[in-house]
Amino acid sequence: MGNILYLVHRLPYPPNKGDKVRSYHLLRHLLQNHRVFLGTFIDDPDDEQHLPTLRALCPDLHVERLQPRHAKIRSLSGLLSGEALTLGYYRNAGMQRWVDEVAASHPLQASVVFSSSMAQYAQPLAPQVPMLVDFVDVDSAKWTQYAPEHRWPMSWLYRREGSRLLAYERVVASQAQRSFFVTPNETALFVSQAPECAHSVQALSNGVDADFFSPDPRRANPFVPHEQAVVFTGAMDYWPNIDGVSWFVADILPRLLVHWPRVRFYIVGRSPSPQVLALANERVVVTGTVPDVRPYLQHAAAVVAPLRVARGLQNKILEAMAMEQAVVTVTTCADAIGATAADGQLRADTPDEFLDALQQLLDAPEQARALGRAARHFVLAGFSWQAHLSGIDACLGAGVSAEPEAAHG
Repeated sequence: MGNILYLVHRLPYPPNKGDKVRSYHLLRHLLQNHRVFLGTFIDDPDDEQHLPTLRALCPDLHVERLQPRHAKIRSLSGLLSGEALTLGYYRNAGMQRWVDEVAASHPLQASVVFSSSMAQYAQPLAPQVPMLVDFVDVDSAKWTQYAPEHRWPMSWLYRREGSRLLAYERVVASQAQRSFFVTPNETALFVSQAPECAHSVQALSNGVDADFFSPDPRRANPFVPHEQAVVFTGAMDYWPNIDGVSWFVADILPRLLVHWPRVRFYIVGRSPSPQVLALANERVVVTGTVPDVRPYLQHAAAVVAPLRVARGLQNKILEAMAMEQAVVTVTTCADAIGATAADGQLRADTPDEFLDALQQLLDAPEQARALGRAARHFVLAGFSWQAHLSGIDACLGAGVSAEPEAAHG
């Protein structure tokens, strides 16, 4: 059993949002055959309650508290130094000391970095400690994509961040033994922008916990009788989600209500922003945090993911499909998963296309249920976490072998 240093930018528990789902399952996978030293940040006070559970799973845990407002102010020093603001946001002396102490006290087989912002702690250890980086998505492209959606000066700041972060991503990937992205499309995008790294990058797909996300006839229906609930799930302080539901409410829902007046749109997810809260009305429900998202998915008349500016593979879509729901989503999200309409994934990029796709589900409940069963079959066949994450094992096996330790202290 070798020692792995695992660095994650956000506490990988509970697995209740996209990045935490992936980082949690990667942690579980690493723990199967390694002793894992986990260094991570808490940026949400609500996560403090979960520390005992995470520590029971991974005793070698180090946590630093991150205050988002202070971190944003601190990151602005990057405007003077020329670096990406993301690096300053996650720079922390306590985390650096802990990494140094672990490296000095334990022979490390490899460092596994989740999100490029954490690579700054592993880079000084390379190449003696091989570095594997799970970029997940091309984050620099995300910032560049945000720019046209905002006015100056934020548009300038986002373009700058995209450019500076890409330069850093290229340096990190060139130093890494292997770099991973969540889909072949994200991998190809990065290679097109960093061709010098083409030999050392690969796709490492997400999975879904299909035992947890499965229909249960005993699960209570959270909706009002006779309404047709159209559901979106996700963290509602995340800009692509905010943009998606705002677009749906403004451009799609009014037209939907003309044909289906019993429709009510449910926005289900933690930390709704003021912009999201302002959407609430008689036909739009903003739930905030819910104890369990599964009842909302199971009993929905339809599930949508109108994500115009999202990147990579969306866990929310896999989870809905595992719950036997067909999902109406944009082409970029559908391409990342690879399902067809027959597999329960309906593509729509315009309001008209959303209306056409939703008509198939709202007017024909039996057909919708059949598509939902096909959707679950699709994710069961192709989205096992164990199968996908095993792609990292060969890279770990090629690393520097760690000497056995006398005690686990």
